[in-house]
Amino acid sequence: MKTVSCQIQSLTSLTQHVYKVLLKPSEQVSFAPGQYLNFVMSDEDKRPFSIASSPNSELIELQIGAFVADSYPMQVIDRIKACQESGEPVTIEMPLGQAQLREGSERPLLLLAGGTGFSYIKSMFEYLAEQKSERHIMVYWGVREASACYELEETAEIIASLPHANFIPVVENPTADWQGKTGLVHQAVMHDIISLEPYDIYLAGRFEMVGAVRSDFVEHGALLEHMYADAFAFI
Repeated sequence: MKTVSCQIQSLTSLTQHVYKVLLKPSEQVSFAPGQYLNFVMSDEDKRPFSIASSPNSELIELQIGAFVADSYPMQVIDRIKACQESGEPVTIEMPLGQAQLREGSERPLLLLAGGTGFSYIKSMFEYLAEQKSERHIMVYWGVREASACYELEETAEIIASLPHANFIPVVENPTADWQGKTGLVHQAVMHDIISLEPYDIYLAGRFEMVGAVRSDFVEHGALLEHMYADAFAFI
């Protein structure tokens, strides 16, 4: 793990509550797709966020959901805004995490995320597209409302560039004009896939969601030794 100073390249809104942060590190830092970093607020206050960018990118992308003023993530956004205005760098620690993409495996891949857990799987499918992977890949993204889906066209285009990949967004509470799948994202997976036994499975989302998905997926044939999520260390 390295401590790295970064300049803020940009801060933009993906939705009303989700921010996209691009950081330019002072030095190149190697990491694996699916790892995360700590945003250093102070020596005693370090906050983890998944890295949304591919390891091949010059910039480090974060996708931060901040739904409440003065919340844990909004305090980070406020720090980023202040540093952007002043030109001061921010400090990160990376790489961290044990749920990174296992590149040595040739098993089919299931990448599943809820909400801004999308950043975790984005790093993986962007990297796999750059590598022109021939693996069979299923990418599921679950959100509560269709308005919470961001960069859908860009995501679909990247995944469509892979020869054996599918992208399935799932909306829990759809409006009448939503044309895609509905309900809980992991239930959509179990409806679409007869058995999860052959898959390497990568999960990201709220801890309670990841715990429920793990239990249901094991009943649907998934093997624990081929399921990966940093949340597993806490649940």
